Amino acid sequence: MTTTSRHISVWIDRPADEVYDYACRPENLPAWAAGLGSSVEEIDGTWVADSPMGRCVVLFAPRNEFGVLDHDVTLPTGETVHNPMRVLPDAPGSELVFTLRRRPGVSDDEFARDAAAVTGDLATLKHLLEGGT
Repeated sequence: MTTTSRHISVWIDRPADEVYDYACRPENLPAWAAGLGSSVEEIDGTWVADSPMGRCVVLFAPRNEFGVLDHDVTLPTGETVHNPMRVLPDAPGSELVFTLRRRPGVSDDEFARDAAAVTGDLATLKHLLEGGT
């Protein structure tokens, strides 16, 4: 089976370590990741988000020096979606790259909507980190 991927990126006028430090903290997700919902809480060491799809579990890669922000989202159905994400240094700023992978059964229109949602989330993150209100 061939999987379709789309790399969605945004350049952020902040050093990579600052972008990484903000984006790797699950408690910051509601401020910029609308697709994961408006609230997230830590329950017994597990981050749970109230998403438009229902309650989801979010698990980030351990903190690292390489800018890897990969995260798994376990949907209410029990399906786990792996989301590759990286912060790439590009002094004096950085580039944030999210790889959107099409899941089986997702139509062209749904995939385009997912890409638009990720694009919007990354734009929100850029705005927040560059001092927007």
